[in-house]
Amino acid sequence: MSYVQQDRSGIARAVPLFGWLRNYNRETLRHDLIAGLTVAVMLVPQSMAYATLAGMPPVTGLYASIVPLLVYALLGTSGALAVGPVAITALMSSAALAPLADGDPGRYAALAGLLALLVGAIQALMGVLRLGVLVNFMSHSVLSGFTSAAAIVIAASQIKDLFGLNATRAETFPETAASVWESATTAHGLTILISAVSVAGLVLLRRYLPKLPGALLVVAGVTTVSAALSFGERGVKILTDIPGGIPAPALPALSGQDIQALLPTAVGIALVAYMEGIAVAKSLAAKSRQQVSANQELVAVGAANISAGLFQAFPVAGGFSRSAVNFSAGARTPVASVLTAAMVALATLALTPAFYHLPKAVLAAIVVVAVLGLVDRKGAVTTWRARRSDGLTLGLTFLVTLLFGVEPGLVAGVVFSLGIFVWRSSRPHTAELGRVPGSDTYRNVDRYAGLHTDPRFAVIRLDGPLYFANAQVLEERLMGLAEQREGLTAIVLDASAISDIDADGAHVLTELGEHLGARGVALHLATVRGPVRDLLHRAGVWQPLHEKGRVHRDIAAALATSGLEPSSPLGRGASEPAPPVLEGVL
Repeated sequence: MSYVQQDRSGIARAVPLFGWLRNYNRETLRHDLIAGLTVAVMLVPQSMAYATLAGMPPVTGLYASIVPLLVYALLGTSGALAVGPVAITALMSSAALAPLADGDPGRYAALAGLLALLVGAIQALMGVLRLGVLVNFMSHSVLSGFTSAAAIVIAASQIKDLFGLNATRAETFPETAASVWESATTAHGLTILISAVSVAGLVLLRRYLPKLPGALLVVAGVTTVSAALSFGERGVKILTDIPGGIPAPALPALSGQDIQALLPTAVGIALVAYMEGIAVAKSLAAKSRQQVSANQELVAVGAANISAGLFQAFPVAGGFSRSAVNFSAGARTPVASVLTAAMVALATLALTPAFYHLPKAVLAAIVVVAVLGLVDRKGAVTTWRARRSDGLTLGLTFLVTLLFGVEPGLVAGVVFSLGIFVWRSSRPHTAELGRVPGSDTYRNVDRYAGLHTDPRFAVIRLDGPLYFANAQVLEERLMGLAEQREGLTAIVLDASAISDIDADGAHVLTELGEHLGARGVALHLATVRGPVRDLLHRAGVWQPLHEKGRVHRDIAAALATSGLEPSSPLGRGASEPAPPVLEGVL
């Protein structure tokens, strides 16, 4: 299957859609049309469900699926990313808006619009300043733990609608569980039956007939039965009147205090929404051999969120499931999103009366079936096996999100993962390099029995940057080696794996040279990288070492200079390349 390649010259740099249209043809339009219609059929019921999850009227989910899609199609660089309401950002929005709205629907809607504007402004500003790299601080472990816990919180929040409970609104999992338990006696039998049928229908259609629009079929079928049997008059909660038409753009009239209260949540949603979108965009781009610009994606999704705020909606993002459907249905360019938006707009203008008898339990079922697939159990096991610290990061993020809410969980995960990074880098791995007698092969001195190394020297490699957090650790290890090993006359520091150094690291090298020299041990540097050499030169460390003949282009030259016999395999001339090295632990 061939895909359209985007032209990014001229005006297409600022408005990428023009770059797609330059190579557009009838065949591409056919593929985009099919994909656009397919996603629209999926998006109409799903967006309404996510609107209720956000605490908003269902119709606002349709608002979030029209203009934001058009804006992203104009500015986005992914040919398959489907922007719109998503579960996690809807949950984060609800958690932030409910306490501030104080039960006032009008204020709730205005706050939602303001939140979308803030999210969009943050994302667009990050894109303009080319700060897409900042999202790298949110590791895969943090995102996996956060997403899994958020999925469980989302599913739990829908229990009251699935069972028809008169439960109070709750934000965290323990609060939701307590609320459900206290209201268990208010469960409604017919609502439970509707929920069971809806969940079963969604699951079976997804498994056995994945090409059919399962959500739309379930919505249409249950709504028809609800209208025929008057479920609304039998105690089942239905949507009733849904306003038609598309609202005019307007700025929400709120205070600076509201902006201050929503700003922390806006930052969190901006990062999470971007991470969710860019991950799927890059994955699909790799399959279609297209290129995605990280910073331009920030601008595009930021502008989409700004438009969502102006049109009485809530924050949007690129969704995993819809994007996958968009791609598999044949989407080649963002024109598919334009067609999706057109179909949703048509439904908003003409079809909202058809949803009058739709039970809210059906929307809850759509949300639950969609989000339970986000619980990444296999990924958690793999992460724990790969590295315990990453597993702890994932577990901590999961537990804090589950017990205290989405924002504390996200903050705790990012802070903990950064703390682990600093702790790990402050204890760098070091290796002593030796050789097998009569061989040019260097071996791990601790693992190979019978290994002999010349007692006059030691070759030490530091794996990682040398900076303020670990410089003293290196000094202590090398000084300890000089104290423990009798007859040692030279230590060669293999700097091939030192990627960076700061002023503290340069200062420690100077001190090491002096302290080791006082013990009769010479410090030599070998295989120093260019950036490290430049900083040592600026710090005044390089020149003194160079004048003393203590810096060398490779280990063999350093060992030859430090006094090894020329006939020794380790003492060959500097003109010959160094033999291969296997690491060991010092």
